[in-house]
Amino acid sequence: MAAPMSWRRLVYSVCSPAVAGVFTRMSDRLFRARDRRKGSSVLLLAPLLAEADPAPHRVSRPIGSAGAQGTDGLCTHFKWMADHVPAFRVPGTHIHILNSPEQFYKAMKARIKTAKRRVVMASLYLGTGQLEQELVDCMEEALQRSHDSSHAPELKVSILLDYTRGSRGQMNSRTMLLPLVQHFTSQMRVSLYHTPDLRGLLRLLVPQRFNETIGVQHIKVYLFDDSVIISGANLSDSYFTNRQDRYVLLENCREVADFFSNLVEAVGDVSLQLQPDNSVTMLEGMVHPYKGNRQDFSAEARKRVMEEEDTWVFPLVQMKPLGIRMDEQVTQRLLTDAGPDSTVFLTSGYFNLTRTYMRLVLGAGASYRILTASPEVNGFFGAKGVAGAIPAAYTHIARQFYNQVCQLGQEERVHLHEYHRPQWTFHAKGLWYYLQGQDQPCLTLIGSPNFGYRSVHRDLEAQIAIVTENKELQSQLQEEKEMLYQRSTEVSSSTFERPDRHVKLWVKLVTPLIKNFF
Repeated sequence: MAAPMSWRRLVYSVCSPAVAGVFTRMSDRLFRARDRRKGSSVLLLAPLLAEADPAPHRVSRPIGSAGAQGTDGLCTHFKWMADHVPAFRVPGTHIHILNSPEQFYKAMKARIKTAKRRVVMASLYLGTGQLEQELVDCMEEALQRSHDSSHAPELKVSILLDYTRGSRGQMNSRTMLLPLVQHFTSQMRVSLYHTPDLRGLLRLLVPQRFNETIGVQHIKVYLFDDSVIISGANLSDSYFTNRQDRYVLLENCREVADFFSNLVEAVGDVSLQLQPDNSVTMLEGMVHPYKGNRQDFSAEARKRVMEEEDTWVFPLVQMKPLGIRMDEQVTQRLLTDAGPDSTVFLTSGYFNLTRTYMRLVLGAGASYRILTASPEVNGFFGAKGVAGAIPAAYTHIARQFYNQVCQLGQEERVHLHEYHRPQWTFHAKGLWYYLQGQDQPCLTLIGSPNFGYRSVHRDLEAQIAIVTENKELQSQLQEEKEMLYQRSTEVSSSTFERPDRHVKLWVKLVTPLIKNFF
């Protein structure tokens, strides 16, 4: 059986003919292999190896195989996804929702300490506080243990961060990781992605504090041997203590881990490499992100990401500067198909939906409950200078959206909520999808995108969609959603009339000009 034509059209629309040809051959083999593999009750819509070794301990399997054929309701409802991305089954018992920053931090430390083959971490940046140092110390202990062992395979640690954010200030992500690069040169790799859009005069003129607005490495993946945490959280003390985010742990899912490992390595290959003397260099033969030709860099980066090793597709990866738009296309289709029989809970730490997403929400039949940060739990609340006005700008955007809802008479269908929690900030994003009559979600999106302009057009992003009939996993997702929404209040017209929600005229005037940069 050949891959569906819609899949072929999608590939040829976003890839060069050469890359598309590789994709098509891979996908044809994938779809022919469907009926030869077995699995269980959870569909993980994350890109995995197309020609994975079907060894007994590997549990992933493409959708459409024997166990999925003839399934009513859930699988049929989301069958369109399999036309766009390879879909593999993962046992629901292997997927765990983490609910707090503390759980996230402890899970990472514990798994770094026991990792035997690989630790792969992608984040915007690594902080410089005590908790971050303890995380680095865990890596050092694991590397030293592996180095001293004559029997265990040598542990490899690969870290991918953003160059601009990771190089800010004298003490920064680079200086935190530099001792590991110096002492474990053959085992340690630190890659610093630099957007190709920050170059020339723009790079000279934009202050260091604001240069990341042009575009960053925003993927949040934390991988330990064959287990992986997908999140929106960065490696910083507030994300380990009092900054609420979302986190999903997939344990013993080798092909999922292989995919994300190779994705991080592919982006790392086109990034600047941290050297023991704190300088940075490009791998031999690679185009420099801001000194080399812009088109050549993007073409080489796209080739690395799309053709790495056995060649996979990355269905929920968004790298618009490199011409990769899988996440955007799947999310748009998901919002488009959300009919009047369904309910969508959508969260974003920074409420700034793209025009397309906003149009789909306002024009859809589904019921929406959208959760965002109240001004006092916005990460920019209390910041100095212009950044301190960003919460007010988000308030202005939220009020404009709420007014549109009211003007269209959609108040019964579209509800806006704000998260409140003293001494905390809010950074959770994603969605939970409920079919008609269901009291638990059957689908979730979880990862780094905020559904805003930057996530779609500027930054490197990745998330996964999980579709499940597993009752225990559905219960975990339901509990996670309720935990977030229980700390919220619903927005009404009176919310924006309060004195503390007053938005200064200059903020209203500049918001349309700068909303695509935050």
